[in-house]
Amino acid sequence: MSSSAGAGGPLRIICIVGARPNFMKIAPVLRALKARGVETMLVHTGQHYDQVMKEDFFDQLGIPTPDVDLEVGSASHAQQTAEIMKRFEPVLLEDRPDAVLVVGDVNSTIACALVAVKEHVPVVHVEAGLRSFDRYMPEEINRILTDQLSDLLFTTEEAGAANLQAEGIPRSRVHYVGNVMIDTLKANLDRASRLEDVMQRHAPGALSLVGEAGYSLLTLHRPSNVDDPEVLAGLVDTLIGLAEKVPVIFPMHPRTHARLESGGLIVRLEASDHVALLPPLPYLDLLGLMANARYVLTDSGGIQEETTALGVPCVTLRENTERPITVTEGTNEIVGTSSTRIQEVVENILETGGKSGRVPEFWDGRAADRVAEVVEAWLVDRRRVGSARA
Repeated sequence: MSSSAGAGGPLRIICIVGARPNFMKIAPVLRALKARGVETMLVHTGQHYDQVMKEDFFDQLGIPTPDVDLEVGSASHAQQTAEIMKRFEPVLLEDRPDAVLVVGDVNSTIACALVAVKEHVPVVHVEAGLRSFDRYMPEEINRILTDQLSDLLFTTEEAGAANLQAEGIPRSRVHYVGNVMIDTLKANLDRASRLEDVMQRHAPGALSLVGEAGYSLLTLHRPSNVDDPEVLAGLVDTLIGLAEKVPVIFPMHPRTHARLESGGLIVRLEASDHVALLPPLPYLDLLGLMANARYVLTDSGGIQEETTALGVPCVTLRENTERPITVTEGTNEIVGTSSTRIQEVVENILETGGKSGRVPEFWDGRAADRVAEVVEAWLVDRRRVGSARA
């Protein structure tokens, strides 16, 4: 175990979480920093938060109760980002850490990074360099700006370093460490829930629909898919058709559920004998369903990575991906929302088993250890240089 104590006391880092995808990324990083003697303050912006989510994510993943909860809640992108900045600034000024560590690409990520850099506190970005090259995605703007503000950047795949270099970020600030979200997956795979238990908890009447054909899993939440009534109706038609061959289990994001109800589409799904509608699921329940699915339909970036790590065929309902390694090396295929294209890819999966793929380099369950090692050494060096100048 390393010790980061020295002149000025132990190293101290504020770690930021704000939305569900952040939790799977921050959990192994917190553990790895603690193992090296680095003190951490966990700040939850409250971008996504409720008691059920606390039980489903914080408790299951062993994340400590946040030291600070900013309780920002939902709002427009501009309002939410501004509110996070307003509430985070006094926390930062009071604590004055050695660095602020942010993960992913949500509004909390860019908001807290911006506050930190304005106060001359170093910013560490875990999961840097991902690019979809689609600026209509709010996350893409958050990714680009956060990387420009960051002093230390950790990438999940080699393409990330090339993207950062093209944007003028010095290679010396970039470290290819692997995928911390896969650390969480590997650490919890043995604890993942069984299908029978998941269905018994969330849709007991639908367990019988899963037979010898197995099941597929669908997740859907992106505005481009669920906010356009025509696109959403087309996806529902496609889903019902696919379910005739392999039943579909569909945990519904609250936003998606609302759009399905307002568009009169939920009744069509409920009428199908081959579609099981579930509420949002705890991490271990979703992981269990994903690991044992014949294939996964999704528009989630994280699930593209998780299915590649699990070797499960993934059909991505988007026109692009910021995680190209899941396509070039993994099990992912990008199909957009064309019913014909979706059906073609699924037919191939059912006939051949789909892309076999391989697990990318450094997706080995130890990415957070590499992050912590680099962060500690870098901050110790900064202190040493600062003391010498003083």
